[in-house]
Amino acid sequence: MSNLEDTHNKQYGLYELKEEDVSSNPIEQFRLWYDEALGADLIYPNAFTLATSTKEGKPSARQLLLKDFDEEGFVFYTNSESKKGNDLAENPFAALCFWWGKLERQVRIEGEIQMVSNDEADEYFASRPIGSQIGAWTSNQSTVIADRELLDNRYSEFENEFKDRPIPRPPYWNGYRLTPTAIEFWQGRDNRLHDRLKYTLQAGGKWIIERLAP
Repeated sequence: MSNLEDTHNKQYGLYELKEEDVSSNPIEQFRLWYDEALGADLIYPNAFTLATSTKEGKPSARQLLLKDFDEEGFVFYTNSESKKGNDLAENPFAALCFWWGKLERQVRIEGEIQMVSNDEADEYFASRPIGSQIGAWTSNQSTVIADRELLDNRYSEFENEFKDRPIPRPPYWNGYRLTPTAIEFWQGRDNRLHDRLKYTLQAGGKWIIERLAP
């Protein structure tokens, strides 16, 4: 209980988040914060929580790694036959949440999901370590398996199959791009009166910035 109490009593206040200090473009603002996260000696600064839901609205969440972002959106890769892949096929809307505790910052992103092109997915897959490429062929992600030995044996089989030749991208291993419609930047402040600035996309591609109560 003491550890929980210490967490509850923690005071934030390293930085402020003011409207006059942020970019009018949320992607540029994200880039500024992301660069600071990269320079803050964090473990996996590109880690985020991906929240999806079924067509019935049943939610699910897990940790992934961001692979790219630009004005078009935020890109990650996964097995399309996994739980999250099935969710996105049924309901192509999702949310991302980044937490950079050392900087007392959180970013929440909501939007619509589309697959990246095959060429883009092929290019990224080819850049992955060989072990990760073989691993993508090895695992039928989210399915029940008998034991760890099954995975190890399958890995060895694919390792032999692809020995001394380029490894193709599995047809079920794809990239996804979330095109944002809302991005919220959260900065920890004293007395739980945190700063929250939310960008919302308007018709015509314009973003508005609103301050939210903490």
